[in-house]
Amino acid sequence: MIPCMRIAVPHNTTRARARTIVDGKIQNLLAQFGDRAEDVQHQWSGDTLRFKGKARGFTVEGTVEITDAAVIIDGKLPLLARPFESRIRQAVEREAEAMFRTA
Repeated sequence: MIPCMRIAVPHNTTRARARTIVDGKIQNLLAQFGDRAEDVQHQWSGDTLRFKGKARGFTVEGTVEITDAAVIIDGKLPLLARPFESRIRQAVEREAEAMFRTA
């Protein structure tokens, strides 16, 4: 695994609303891509969601922490994904910002 990729996005709402938005996004992603993923796990512990799964042979894991002001995504990617880290980061940042643009 490579070191964590950390992305922080302001949520501009309450923790509870931010969690609802994150939960909704997870359900949408699973409905859209769940057939392409294996061993998908996600569980909340307080304001931190732990996730893990495999897609296209890659294992991805990390956390989503909701603070008073932001959603902080920490993800561990496999070494083979390192060449794509900047594109992955940009895609995650774009999706996270869009989730909270209208919060």
